[in-house]
Amino acid sequence: MTAARIDGKAFSEKLVASITVRVAQLKEAHDIVPGLAVILVGEDAASEVYVRNKGERTTQSGMRSIEHRLPAETTQADLLSLIEEMNADDAIDGILVQLPLPKQIDSHAVIQAINPAKDVDGFHVVNAGLLATGQDALIPCTPYGCLMLLIDHIGDLAGKHAVILGRSNIVGKPMAQLLLAANATVTIAHSRTPDIPAICREADIIIAAVGRPEMVRGDWIKKGAIVIDVGINRIPAPERGEGKFRLTGDVHYAEAEQVASAITPVPGGVGPMTIACLLRNTLVAACRRRGLSSDV
Repeated sequence: MTAARIDGKAFSEKLVASITVRVAQLKEAHDIVPGLAVILVGEDAASEVYVRNKGERTTQSGMRSIEHRLPAETTQADLLSLIEEMNADDAIDGILVQLPLPKQIDSHAVIQAINPAKDVDGFHVVNAGLLATGQDALIPCTPYGCLMLLIDHIGDLAGKHAVILGRSNIVGKPMAQLLLAANATVTIAHSRTPDIPAICREADIIIAAVGRPEMVRGDWIKKGAIVIDVGINRIPAPERGEGKFRLTGDVHYAEAEQVASAITPVPGGVGPMTIACLLRNTLVAACRRRGLSSDV
């Protein structure tokens, strides 16, 4: 057996295409153009690339892209003041503060300052609570993208045993809530969990989100399981030349594809879904704020 490759890039392109159509309909019928504001504090190289990609995709989908690039020495008070201005700006439907933030700024305080109705990252405690209680939330983008890929590949998730590696507020916890809502049986494993390989071998679905390169080995995976690799790690690649790197996930792909029935690659798996779901959240936020249908 060689695992089927779950193509997140292709799926995300279809999702963005449907979002683009809905954005055009909103403009024609209601003269509404959803606006996404992204704040970048400092000059983290990876964040710079991510913010640029977000801006390009936002514009390509027909939405307004607003970027605020602030110096690394920006104070927390100044950042909170900017967020308050955007909360009050009716032309802005989504607000995203790129993480990580400089050490002088409390990320939790910044996230909680965003109007939950504009919290397109889905990190505010109000959205976390809505998700946990099965109500209409703005859902964190990466786990929602994972769920979409799973449903597209499997269909009904009811009764499936899903093991999530990682308990972060960004991926692990909301992923568990989404899978529970889909009637899966969910186990969360983390750094204090004993014998993680044995737990993984019981899983129909493994979702790896720990940030440890190639941690999940082939012999951790039950034959025929589905593997969703959220990790993206830069590791040295001396075979490519001195100082070169390559990207890898949290799963040892070459081993896993010999056992699993399907697997997401890194890159090209979960990553593209994150930005597509961000655009979806912005569209949903724009529609909900005006009492319009957000179907996409």
